[in-house]
Amino acid sequence: MRLKNKVAVITGGARGIGEAYVRRFVADGAKVVIGDVLDREGQAVAASLGDACRYVHCDVTSESEQGALMDAALAHFGGLDVAIANAGLVDHGSIMETSEATYERLMAVNVKGVFFTCRQAAKRMIARETRGVLINISSIVAILGEIGEGCYPLSKGAVGALTRMLAVELADHGIRVVAIGPGGTRTAMMADAEPGSPRRKNIEMRTPLRRMAEPDEIAGVAAFLASDDAAYITGQTIYADGGRMVLNLNMPPRG
Repeated sequence: MRLKNKVAVITGGARGIGEAYVRRFVADGAKVVIGDVLDREGQAVAASLGDACRYVHCDVTSESEQGALMDAALAHFGGLDVAIANAGLVDHGSIMETSEATYERLMAVNVKGVFFTCRQAAKRMIARETRGVLINISSIVAILGEIGEGCYPLSKGAVGALTRMLAVELADHGIRVVAIGPGGTRTAMMADAEPGSPRRKNIEMRTPLRRMAEPDEIAGVAAFLASDDAAYITGQTIYADGGRMVLNLNMPPRG
């Protein structure tokens, strides 16, 4: 159990890939506090995992609520070793048509929310002299040019920059800062990528492994990065994308 005796806070852990992080960390021996605004779903996930998991309502755009979330981990489990800034929103359509309100909301959750998670967790790690790990969730679209994603790629690009900046600033405290950039992953956010759909076919043509990721596969990357096995990794974004970013053209038809 590579995460035994570690305590993790995971934002956006009520469903999707976030829920997969929660379940994987508990399975690997960690104690987990979920922070989310989806109270019913978050409470259900926590209840299903027994004493190893707690749920706390948290709007990630509020730094005070994020601070309370970190304090809940200290109060319930006596420590804070890992924080995963997973909560996020998606956007669709042309960036030329994105409204100011949509832009502000997306950046508030996807950038400010990640910044607050990192800062509030790091403050407590520094105060307790904990050599912790901050894991931010980016995306392959932070690097790739994508049509129809609105301001989402912009927000994820900022997450990469924040990860690199914090990795340098927090290194002397023994805190590692890393990010994960998933490719297309089978979650409710990808409901329009069902088998046989145009979007699913497009993803498979542009992915050497010819399939989407399962949430558990991305959670495995997070568990590795949070563990002592990744002790010399900081400032990096690990792209778990089935090879999509290294493919210049579409995959040829099978046969």
